[in-house]
Amino acid sequence: MKNISEIRALLAQDKATVGTWLQLPSADVAELMARAGYDWVAVDMEHGSFGRQGLPDIFRAIECGGAVPFARLAEATKQNIKAALEAGAQGLIFPMIESREQLDKAIDLSLYPGLEDWPGANPAENRGVGYCRANVFGKNFDEYRTGTAKDLFLVAQIEHIRAVENLEAILSHPRLDAIMVGPYDLSGSMGLTGQFDHPKFKEAMERINACCQRMGARMGLHIVQPDPEALKTQIASGARFIAYGIDTVFLWQSAERPAR
Repeated sequence: MKNISEIRALLAQDKATVGTWLQLPSADVAELMARAGYDWVAVDMEHGSFGRQGLPDIFRAIECGGAVPFARLAEATKQNIKAALEAGAQGLIFPMIESREQLDKAIDLSLYPGLEDWPGANPAENRGVGYCRANVFGKNFDEYRTGTAKDLFLVAQIEHIRAVENLEAILSHPRLDAIMVGPYDLSGSMGLTGQFDHPKFKEAMERINACCQRMGARMGLHIVQPDPEALKTQIASGARFIAYGIDTVFLWQSAERPAR
């Protein structure tokens, strides 16, 4: 099974880490996608059909398939963060981060007390401590607390033009592992929904890439429509944290009845 250290090692070598995306609440699909060779598999709790009760089985299936279980939260709230982490997520993708203040709070809520040592950290917002599936209901509490809980992979989604304006401050957070551009929401915030070839959208993407390069940050994005050439192009242009496809999109592309 891949682990967070291996993912960070790829990034340290300036290599891309490529994962994929789940919307279907099926442990079988989760295991299949994990066995397809991805470094990590993200459970989409914003647009997918996942409930808290089913998360442990989904994360177990991802681990069984050899990938690292991530969760893209519906919103970076205390309840959502705790639900994902206690069920076994080892990485969190925070949606709609538009400011450093938002990111500060999301990361504070994700970490146990005593794991923050940077300016602006707020211990009063730390993650609640307790027995849960992630620490085998207390059996591996100390191992989890000093290992997985400390090493969580944390990603901010850049999905609004306001985030682009505040990107340097967002990227300056010392605990942030990567960003991921949400192209549909970003273009929508500019009044250009889905118009990825529009000059203004391309300019925004160039600004993001340039800021990441300047600050030594890891830029990422979601290639929603699977395309091997697009993957190669994005890696060549500097993207390092990439979600490739979605289970539903893979299924739709292959399942549609051929023309007679």
